[in-house]
Amino acid sequence: MNLECADCGRANAPLRGMCTIKPTVNKIAIVLGLSAFAIALPASAQTPATSPDNSRANKTATPTADQQKENATDRKLAQDIRKSITGDKSLSTYAHNVKVVVQGGTVTLKGPVRSEEEKAAVEAKVKEVAGTAPVQNDLTVASKENTSPRK
Repeated sequence: MNLECADCGRANAPLRGMCTIKPTVNKIAIVLGLSAFAIALPASAQTPATSPDNSRANKTATPTADQQKENATDRKLAQDIRKSITGDKSLSTYAHNVKVVVQGGTVTLKGPVRSEEEKAAVEAKVKEVAGTAPVQNDLTVASKENTSPRK
């Protein structure tokens, strides 16, 4: 008598529930699925989520404060510019906190300000103090949602 397995349809199969073909196929499918997942996992691990920090501003090729040279003329110019900006009480706290980096006489401004007018006002103050020194204005205007007071 030819018995046929109810699970896999194989002829001369052992009793129902004792078939070895279907569980083996299922195990192979699981192993292949896990292998595909393991192969795909390192690709997603290579692109980590960006953290909400100051990294966007730091990815540019412009100088950062830690790269500023310690020569006296650059330090003095940066100090005078910062005093000029913070001394103007019509500017926002954002403007008072812009980064001023001086390297080889070139002034770089970085950070957010409240408006285009404030951006222009800060640049004008810097040019007034820096004289003929080149000024690179990398200031950004903060969006309305980023400028709301904290609760």
